[in-house]
Amino acid sequence: MVEANHAVAALRISGDGLVPEEVSLLLGHEPTTSQRLKSGAVVWVLEATEAKLQTFDHQIAELLGKVTPDSQVWHALHEQFEVDIYCGWFMSNSNEGVSISPATLRALSQRGIALGLEIYAPSKDA
Repeated sequence: MVEANHAVAALRISGDGLVPEEVSLLLGHEPTTSQRLKSGAVVWVLEATEAKLQTFDHQIAELLGKVTPDSQVWHALHEQFEVDIYCGWFMSNSNEGVSISPATLRALSQRGIALGLEIYAPSKDA
């Protein structure tokens, strides 16, 4: 049985000197996880709810809806840390597409958030 395609998304903020509690206070939300990387940097991660057939638009809207829209907060975070939204697209077939709406791209741009995409082909064993 081939599993339906699905998306996963996470807001990631990382860098040297990052204090997860301070980032949480600025954004108004606790991370799903935070950890120190081998490089010594700390990463703060807020994951979207994963569900089959959800789109990136839905998941990015969920993430951005949980944190502050205050542009001054985002500007301050960008001055010190790397900020992005990671999206993984897990295909059920070898030839699929996914789109991201202009509204979602605008919301990311207004906050200066980079969008990273990773696309995973279906397993040959499936």
